[in-house]
Amino acid sequence: MAGKRQGRARTPEPVREEVDGGTAELVPDPDRPRAWSLLIDGAPQSHVDLDDPSRLDFVYQRRLGHVVDLVSPPGQPLHVVHLGGGALTLPRYVAATRPRSTQQVIENDAALVQLVRRELPLDRSWRIRVRGGDAREGLAKLPEHWAHLIIADVFSGARTPAHLTSTEFLAEAARVLRPSGWYAANLADGGRLDFLRSQVATVRACFTECALAADPAVLRGRRFGNALLLGTAGELPVADLTRRIASDPHPGRVEHGRALADFTGGAAPVTDATAQASPAPPDDVFR
Repeated sequence: MAGKRQGRARTPEPVREEVDGGTAELVPDPDRPRAWSLLIDGAPQSHVDLDDPSRLDFVYQRRLGHVVDLVSPPGQPLHVVHLGGGALTLPRYVAATRPRSTQQVIENDAALVQLVRRELPLDRSWRIRVRGGDAREGLAKLPEHWAHLIIADVFSGARTPAHLTSTEFLAEAARVLRPSGWYAANLADGGRLDFLRSQVATVRACFTECALAADPAVLRGRRFGNALLLGTAGELPVADLTRRIASDPHPGRVEHGRALADFTGGAAPVTDATAQASPAPPDDVFR
């Protein structure tokens, strides 16, 4: 009716479905009309803003966004491999900030892919191909020197699978990367940080340059949390990365060079024979 005051649009209802990895839940963002968070068994996984795919809400995703921004000059199209898809937040970010990029996503949870595609559809103009299957097996099918960037963000039951933590796995990643390409892994650890130290040693054994970014409290072992681990046969813009991560809403710290070597504390590189999954998070970490 003309002149009648219109009320606020109703917030969409959450969407819950059983997927291969557990119970998936898409929860609407109360502050943004077309933004959603993805949870698996109650654990936050991803945040997507359909109106602004360049917006990265989660801390670990912002840090991976810095990697996308710094791996090559701004706006240059990239070839990117995403090991683990989630809600496809990072592929959307790459497509929005680097038009004409070509991306391969390898996601083992077919039911999750169907849910995300249905509820959070991709722009049809984006060059994003989503393949089902194991991340390491899918990586082995890609051609040599294809990728500018490989992003490993694979969790099974909130743990990184053991077979994605070894020197043999990283050798496969190095094969797919271009000579100056970057490998970026989202990992999680806490306490003594034995897993994270061993992963730093493994990346340092496979790449000539390595950097680690995390919250200072995580690096001190005071709380369980995410860490970004980078490796390349080229060079890392450590100063630029450090400035960006330090200026985030939740500032982090970057370790590199001798300080990072000291951080490993004598940990040995991981092989397929010694690999273990990352530690499970404490029961109260997501409360």
